[in-house]
Amino acid sequence: MEIRSSLVSAFDPVQWDAFSKEAETGHLLQSWGWGELKAPFGWLPIRVAVLEHGHIVAAAQVLCRHLLLDLVTLAYMPRGPMLSQPLSLRSPDSELIEAVLATCRRRRAVMLKLEPEWRDTEVARQWMSAWRLSASSWSVQPRRTVLVDLRLDEDDILAQMKPKTRYNIRLAERKGIVVAQGTADDLSDFYRLLRVTGERASFGVHTLEYYRRAWSLFRERDSVALFLARYSGRTLAAILVIAWGKTAYYMYGGSSDEERQRMPTYLLQWEAMRWAKARGCQLYDLWGIPDVDESKVGEDIQAAEASGVLSHGMGGLYRFKRGFGGQETRYIGACDAVLNPVLYPLMMALRTHRNQAQQAQ
Repeated sequence: MEIRSSLVSAFDPVQWDAFSKEAETGHLLQSWGWGELKAPFGWLPIRVAVLEHGHIVAAAQVLCRHLLLDLVTLAYMPRGPMLSQPLSLRSPDSELIEAVLATCRRRRAVMLKLEPEWRDTEVARQWMSAWRLSASSWSVQPRRTVLVDLRLDEDDILAQMKPKTRYNIRLAERKGIVVAQGTADDLSDFYRLLRVTGERASFGVHTLEYYRRAWSLFRERDSVALFLARYSGRTLAAILVIAWGKTAYYMYGGSSDEERQRMPTYLLQWEAMRWAKARGCQLYDLWGIPDVDESKVGEDIQAAEASGVLSHGMGGLYRFKRGFGGQETRYIGACDAVLNPVLYPLMMALRTHRNQAQQAQ
């Protein structure tokens, strides 16, 4: 058994990406391309792997960011680690985590934050306990999502949707919405819509260069598609979808405040699902809904918001994504490995203060 840790040269990017697609717990955010996407924007990708006979059997991509005048770092493992077998407390999982923690300590990391894409099960909780990982309220990726099963026939996928969602898909077609795939030239239009949506829903967006780089990197890997919903020559909505392994991920999207009664976003998602299914994907990940059990929300979204079950302003997002049917899935959530017990409480306190300041604005 061989263990490798490297910033760049110890791995073949093609081999790494193949593992990230085929592994039991592989994920887009653990792909080589995702690390390359983050590199120019303040994150240093570090890859660690356990190999047997030259083949990767467990791996993790860790993103590191310098803090406090480059004296220490924050280490973050999005949707990792990747394991070739179902989650267990046995080797090679243990060798991988030990190597990752040692690598993070060498980088003077205050903490390692992990957000594995593991279902919230007893085995996952035992794994966290065995490696002294503490549950964290500071999360980056959504803990709960909706996964649409693309292995079904198209008619069956539609049948699993809420009646109103099916109606809106057909309404968009009747009302003249046309969905087409875009090119790099359409990214400026996509970005304009993304910013409109960010202002409307109060969430931040990256720079245009970030999305151009994402497009370029995953276009090279024949894995990305930009879908545009148009009416009378105007682009009303756009989404960026990345297909990776067996799953297609709805990564980013934006829509105009105009012509919303024509329901362009519904037809947009349906055409993206059809594209993903044609590529052989088995799942379509709608990338995050509020972390609330469906049984507590019920059918009355407005009442759920009024009672505080859903946070204010999240009802529309919840209704839209749940309308496509699929399985509501909850993951184990964010967890931290504390590597510097002195600075860790300070980092968390600063994070809390920053969040409160943003909410007050």
